[in-house]
Amino acid sequence: MFARLATLFRGFLGLFISGLERQNPKALIEAEREALREQIARFNENLANHAGFLERLLRQVKTLESQERDLAAKAAANLKVGNRNAAGQYALQLKTVKDQLEENRSQLQAAEDTYKKLVSARDVSVREAQAKIEKLKRMISETEMLEAQAQLQEMASGMIGSIGGSGDTLNRVEEYLTERRDKAAGRARVAGSTIDTSKVELMEAEQQALADAALSEFAAAYGIEAPAAEKPAAEAAPPVPAPAVKDMGPQS
Repeated sequence: MFARLATLFRGFLGLFISGLERQNPKALIEAEREALREQIARFNENLANHAGFLERLLRQVKTLESQERDLAAKAAANLKVGNRNAAGQYALQLKTVKDQLEENRSQLQAAEDTYKKLVSARDVSVREAQAKIEKLKRMISETEMLEAQAQLQEMASGMIGSIGGSGDTLNRVEEYLTERRDKAAGRARVAGSTIDTSKVELMEAEQQALADAALSEFAAAYGIEAPAAEKPAAEAAPPVPAPAVKDMGPQS
């Protein structure tokens, strides 16, 4: 029973984590990048240890090479003076040093090859991981751009649908505005018809008479002959009729 509950709990937890991962791909990429940096650091540390092993082997090879030259010189010198026992001992030591030197040289070559392969594998892995991360970043940017574009298109489609569906509302607003405008025009017309224009004309005539009187007083005070006021068109002299044309008889 507890095992089944544990399995169910792990399943729910996995679904929850999967949902979080789907919602936060950038966080996943950043986490993978941080993990890659840590792996590179650990790999470089091990690589440094291997490089230290190479240095120790190289130092041993140089030491054995020096011993080889020294023992060879001593064996040759003792052999030349006829000291065969000492020359034999130096020759035996020289053989042991040569065997060790050969073994160390083989180890050094193998370690060098391994070091080069490890460096190459590290560089290839890092480049591949970085390329994958950059690809995912581009995919995220492209996905976000496409999602924004789709959202805008959906908004545009929704706006078109809402505008088309709100025709009744717009028609009602137009009807309300038309009714208000007609009422306002009717009120203005009724108000205009109730104005007493006779009073307005009388006030205009009084103002004109006062202006003429003031002008005459000004002209008399300054000795200026004021021109006669223009008569209205209704008071103008009637035109002289043209002479009648006779149809018969001599013309005068």
